[in-house]
Amino acid sequence: MTSTQAETDRSLLGTLAVLAWIGDPSEGHDIPYLLAYTLGDGPQGREAGEEAARGLMKEIGLRIGDVVMDGTRNPAGFPVQILLEGDQIALTLPGMNARCTAPPEWVDAADESGQAYFLFATRAWPEAVPGKPVDADALKEFAGAEAVLTDSAHCVLEVRRLQK
Repeated sequence: MTSTQAETDRSLLGTLAVLAWIGDPSEGHDIPYLLAYTLGDGPQGREAGEEAARGLMKEIGLRIGDVVMDGTRNPAGFPVQILLEGDQIALTLPGMNARCTAPPEWVDAADESGQAYFLFATRAWPEAVPGKPVDADALKEFAGAEAVLTDSAHCVLEVRRLQK
């Protein structure tokens, strides 16, 4: 088997979206979160996209479930990278990348801690279309759902910035 045969067909994922938010600072949850998910609009439909997302996580070495992987110990060798420039977040995974705009409180929290909590949801979220605001209740309903959390890869990642 060649490496190209083993690779997940990323086109099956459809649109990859990224959303940044922080927890409630008044409750001591000022952690910057970054969520990657697909819209389920791949060429073979939602189920094939979700299966491709699970395959991608396995392929790049991210575990799905309740294990939080520490990408801060060897950030250069970790398969997921976050680069922050101004309020723009660039998320890079092997063979793919996505961008989003971070709210000011996310940038502040990331600057303070130097890291972010990253989730890659293998479940599609077609309602959260890039460029359209997602209200807090919809985010909480999706990202806080046990089924979504148990079907996601969880990592703590270093938030890198370009050298000035």
